[in-house]
Amino acid sequence: MIIGLAGVILPILPGIPLIFAAAFLYGIVTGFEKITLHLILIFAGLTVFGLIVDYIANYFSVRKMGGGRAGAIGAVIGLFIGIFFVGLIGIILLPFVFAVVFELIAGKREGKALKAGIGVFFGLLFGWVLRFTIGCVMIGIFIWRVLFW
Repeated sequence: MIIGLAGVILPILPGIPLIFAAAFLYGIVTGFEKITLHLILIFAGLTVFGLIVDYIANYFSVRKMGGGRAGAIGAVIGLFIGIFFVGLIGIILLPFVFAVVFELIAGKREGKALKAGIGVFFGLLFGWVLRFTIGCVMIGIFIWRVLFW
């Protein structure tokens, strides 16, 4: 679960699915005594909800701010480079920079390209907050059930 929480913060790891997998594995190993099948289904729902809303929010934040396909592709490339080569600052800045650059290459004016980059930034920020919140809720419920139930 700690690795999953790290994945919530660093997008290289599938954070919420790892937290779910850890809870599910614990349930299997312990015969679903404290972590019941009902709770596993709730965690599965939270996992699916978190993933879907995260992707939709990122897509719509870019689109709402006037970004196009080029900006979305640039953001993904920037995120990939940031994750593997630059570190935390790169994860934050490079999707923005690459979205702006790709929008400029696609022929958008500076103001529109900048708005698309801002959309990428807010989409990533919203997704991070959402993943972190869901991850903390799942871990909190898990700990409560295991230690105090």
